[in-house]
Amino acid sequence: MNVKSTGTAYLCLLFCLIGIAGINRFYLGKIGTGIIYLLTFGLFGIGIIYDIFTIPNQVKMTNLLANGGFQANQQNVIVNVNSVQPTLEKTE
Repeated sequence: MNVKSTGTAYLCLLFCLIGIAGINRFYLGKIGTGIIYLLTFGLFGIGIIYDIFTIPNQVKMTNLLANGGFQANQQNVIVNVNSVQPTLEKTE
């Protein structure tokens, strides 16, 4: 399990501000948007501003998916269903 750090993601974002746009996206495994950020300087700065506010949630989601989804919060529920079939009786 490769756990990502919010601090490291913000450090990568700092590198974006000094010219290497998209490195935080590559760090979080978002290769497609990393390439787009690299070619457009973080969507002309708008994507970088977006990332400033959303990095904690992005890191949380990346770590959650790396752990196999929502298994950490999964609960097992056992349901017993007794089926009673009605009998058809003729009444006279």
